Amino acid sequence: MRYTGKVLCLGDHIDTDAIIPACRLVTSDPAELGAHCMEGLDPSWAAKVVPGKTLLVAGRNFGCGSSREHAPMAILGAGLEVVIAHSFARIFYRNAFNTGLLPLEVGDGWTEFSEGDEAEVDMEAGMIVNTTTGGQIPFPPLPADMRAILEAGGLAPFVQKRLKANAV
Repeated sequence: MRYTGKVLCLGDHIDTDAIIPACRLVTSDPAELGAHCMEGLDPSWAAKVVPGKTLLVAGRNFGCGSSREHAPMAILGAGLEVVIAHSFARIFYRNAFNTGLLPLEVGDGWTEFSEGDEAEVDMEAGMIVNTTTGGQIPFPPLPADMRAILEAGGLAPFVQKRLKANAV
């Protein structure tokens, strides 16, 4: 799988309230959540996302705060499929996979990006390339079970697929 797009950058310790404010948790509709993604930081942020053509790059401890699954759902609903970060809060990291959002931890490699850079994520090669600057950031391959969950679109579709395959 490959993901390409323009980079939107955020800093360290972006919490789930910044990703999707608590007042917006009256729905689980990804499109509605996506319209308010990062509203806690910048009310116009979601309008900067071109669905399928934008990559989010952030610093340390992305997704800290509450354990709400609405946060990765909002990111997906805004049209993003990948978040590249120095590191993720543990529960956000797992919730990302469960909802079908790809979280890539790259340590200090995140500093290779500036707002507006173009980038490409090559899952097969385990490489993120900043096509604006030529910088390259390797990442370890995802475990097969995590890839299968992402390819299914999240944990619920993965389980449904497995149950259907095992039905008598």
